[in-house]
Amino acid sequence: MNRISYENTILILMMMVSFINPFTSSALTTALPDIGNAYGASEMALSWVIETFLIASTITIMPISKMADRWGKRRIFLIGVALFCCSSLSVYFVSSIPALLLIRVLQGLASACIFATNMAIISLVTNPRRRGRAMGFTIAAVYCGLSLGPVLGGFFSYYLNWQAIFYFIALVCAIVFFLSLRYMKEEWIVNASGSLDSAGSLLYALAMVAVMTGLSELAVWDFGKYLLIAGLLAFGLFLYREWYISSPVLPVRIFAGNRIFSFSSLAAMLNYCATFGISFLLSIYLQRIMGLNARDTGLILLMQPVFMAVLSPLTGTLSDKISPSVLASSGMVFITAGLAMLTYNVTHPSFVCIIAALVVIGIGFSLFTAPNNNAIMSSVTPQFYGVASSVVGTVRLIGQVLSVAIITLILSQSQNSTAPWLTAHIQLAFLIFTVLCAIGIIPSAIRNKT
Repeated sequence: MNRISYENTILILMMMVSFINPFTSSALTTALPDIGNAYGASEMALSWVIETFLIASTITIMPISKMADRWGKRRIFLIGVALFCCSSLSVYFVSSIPALLLIRVLQGLASACIFATNMAIISLVTNPRRRGRAMGFTIAAVYCGLSLGPVLGGFFSYYLNWQAIFYFIALVCAIVFFLSLRYMKEEWIVNASGSLDSAGSLLYALAMVAVMTGLSELAVWDFGKYLLIAGLLAFGLFLYREWYISSPVLPVRIFAGNRIFSFSSLAAMLNYCATFGISFLLSIYLQRIMGLNARDTGLILLMQPVFMAVLSPLTGTLSDKISPSVLASSGMVFITAGLAMLTYNVTHPSFVCIIAALVVIGIGFSLFTAPNNNAIMSSVTPQFYGVASSVVGTVRLIGQVLSVAIITLILSQSQNSTAPWLTAHIQLAFLIFTVLCAIGIIPSAIRNKT
């Protein structure tokens, strides 16, 4: 890397680490049936393998962002990569679902350290005229992780075992860690004397855990609705507190005073809420309804992220020249159409139609994600890059948690998971996601209007 510019060296490192998180999620999604068979877990229990990771990331990414401003983004970034590596290796000792969930919590914390800093580091190092390009290549790395996840996850599960997925992740993390030690020299400390709102961080964590747990268990636990209400009230109290304190965990005022930032963030949350559960639902549908094995399921799921990975550098570069609103809104329209196709295809099984829907969604994702991220980072000054990076990660994680919670809520309505019942409820989930994505077109389209 000595012959590569510092800007491109950092970009390569951020691309490598951006590969890890989506690869983990997509590979495990393909392996979930095997994990369920190994531990006798239901679909509802398996959904927590994904959701515990998301909740852990969601409740910690904002406080970690404040810590990164004070202690240095490089230091927090390296801690995250090291923790991801060590927690992945510890899967060797797992013998039950609760133990696996503990590992996923640690991985969620590690992911928060990484994604609270990576986009801010890119924005600090990259020339603003090339920021869209950098975002495009970073998103391409994310989608490469999504692309290889189902393939390698399927092959690992089919030829070795599902634990091999974690060992592969640990290897990638180790490579990233040592390369970062060698080539990443700046700490990027923004406010060395800053303080962390511990009370606000705790209130935010309790609110998010209550909301997500209450929503997920609403249909099977009588106390779930009360937990959900308590979480919403706590979150409202948190927002009120953050509006008035001088050093907030979540800078609420940035949403009120920056239309592009707030509407772009809302569009991103709705986008991830509507799309994150696609692989989970299709993995169950293709394997338990259509009778495919993990390997073949992974190959079909590969269609969507391949288009995302190939097209994202182009759309990111275009967002430096064309309004991100136009590109991102077009992407949301494509995704809505693809979700509508899946809603229909569930009760009219056709591999060709499912693959076509995934291709349409992949094109939509490539049009939306990099331009939308470029719009968010370009709407704030450099001193707020850390805040913007953590907010991007937070709305993404909240959207993903809501997506899994919706699926968990739908699939928890009965313990009798017959094929017709499962098909009907998967179709209901896709219908809800289609509506959510259609709603997301609105804030994406009007973000630049005054």
